[in-house]
Amino acid sequence: MINVNNVKKKFYDKKNGGFYAVNDVSFHVEKGEIFGLLGPNGAGKTTLLRMIATIMEQTEGVIQVNGYDTKTQADGVKRSIGFLSGNTKLYKKLTPIETMRFFGAFYNIEKNEMERRIKEIIKVLDMESFKDRLVEKLSTGQVQKTSIARCMIHDPDIYILDEPTLGLDILTSRTIIEFIQGKKAEGKTVIFSTHYMEEAESLCDRIGLIHKGQIVSCGSKQDLQEATGKKTVRDIFLSYIDRGDDGE
Repeated sequence: MINVNNVKKKFYDKKNGGFYAVNDVSFHVEKGEIFGLLGPNGAGKTTLLRMIATIMEQTEGVIQVNGYDTKTQADGVKRSIGFLSGNTKLYKKLTPIETMRFFGAFYNIEKNEMERRIKEIIKVLDMESFKDRLVEKLSTGQVQKTSIARCMIHDPDIYILDEPTLGLDILTSRTIIEFIQGKKAEGKTVIFSTHYMEEAESLCDRIGLIHKGQIVSCGSKQDLQEATGKKTVRDIFLSYIDRGDDGE
């Protein structure tokens, strides 16, 4: 479903000149898989997901999503995905229901089907208590649920989620984790970034460990355990980081 091949993203700033936020990254995500990008803040997770979602173009390399090239077939990619980013803003004067209808209109969803999907999403994300409240009146968790609802309305094959539980309370986080698990049960593909080790450990079929713009290792938890001799994802990740920092 997602193939990332030798991808680089170069940025420039006045002080340091050119630098690679993502540097020669390659990996793939299978259909029906939950794939996690695990790394600290500034590791390149958000930049990588934005390139996969066609929000920005890579400097080098090739990305294919659901058979579409992100540079030359961006419209096909956009129809295939639901993309959630921390920087995605909602219209404050709309309610969650109005938000779903607004974004659903871009996909020419038939009216009865639209309303059916809205009811289903409200139930799945436990939005009944605030579905008719203006976005500007919602809590952080309620806004995040509305953002995810926006991603769901066109029933995409692939979900790309950038730190979906960041800053949320435990109950809202649980709802979103259950949503991700539910999408896998439906056969959907999910790629998401996180710096929460336990979240990656419990949710993901495979994990890509990213540090300083590079994938330092990729595989199932069992694969990573066997490669490092460590038991927890936290210790596995730190072993790769320490190894790299020592120049090995």
